[in-house]
Amino acid sequence: MTILNHVDPLDRLRSAGRRMTDPLEALAQGVAERVLDLIVHALDVNALVERVDVNALVGRVDVNALMRQVDVNALLDRVDVSALLGRADVNALLDRVDVGTLLSRVDVNDLMRRVDMDKLVEQTDLGAVIARSSGGAAAEALDAARSQAVGLDQFIDRWAQRALRRKRSAPDGPPALLNGQAEV
Repeated sequence: MTILNHVDPLDRLRSAGRRMTDPLEALAQGVAERVLDLIVHALDVNALVERVDVNALVGRVDVNALMRQVDVNALLDRVDVSALLGRADVNALLDRVDVGTLLSRVDVNDLMRRVDMDKLVEQTDLGAVIARSSGGAAAEALDAARSQAVGLDQFIDRWAQRALRRKRSAPDGPPALLNGQAEV
């Protein structure tokens, strides 16, 4: 019995088993690869895909678990923003914007505090603006004064004609001026 403590009686069986199993395992591996190759080549993938219920398949997907595995920042780094904006229909987007709601969110006082009035005045030709606005007002005032003067002149002429007891009205202007207008 002491010899059994030092010698394994099954050792020869194990080494004989390895000599048998190793080649058989390699043979089985080769057969499995060949069978899979034959199945893949004999399989009509289109027919198989047609039999798949995509809705049921998608229904089994846990989107939240999937999103926890996605690195969104790495995904966004791969997005070509210029190309994406090039495909956007800005007019359709603006049609969906409620301008009233957007403007109600704007703090006009804060916006005006940000305006650099000194820089704005530097870039504006105030002299030209004042000249245009005052020139227009002066021209209008001058036209109104002329119109009033013509009306007053006609009023005085009518009273002078009555005072002198003339039956016919005075000519519209001096004879030389009237002859010049007829030639033009």
